[in-house]
Amino acid sequence: MGGDVKKSVRVLISGRVQGVWFRQSAADRANELGLAGWVRNRYAGEVEGLFEGEENALQKMLEWCERGPPRARVDFVEKSFGEAQGLRPPVTVKESA
Repeated sequence: MGGDVKKSVRVLISGRVQGVWFRQSAADRANELGLAGWVRNRYAGEVEGLFEGEENALQKMLEWCERGPPRARVDFVEKSFGEAQGLRPPVTVKESA
């Protein structure tokens, strides 16, 4: 797995993930890693994100998503991998959907 290969991953994170600064913390971490994409709350109570970048940075982001910020409780992270879509940094917080 080469570190410079760009991929994307869409995540759907369930647990106590709303009202605990998950979205902003996720965007901050993703931006530290140089990723592109977005993160938003889902009306059903999950947090959804799309991250794009180098595979090693994506792996670090997925590890962070499994833990989340201090007040969160992550029960499950659904992951869907794909090809890069040409998104550009920064990762932004989108409105709920």
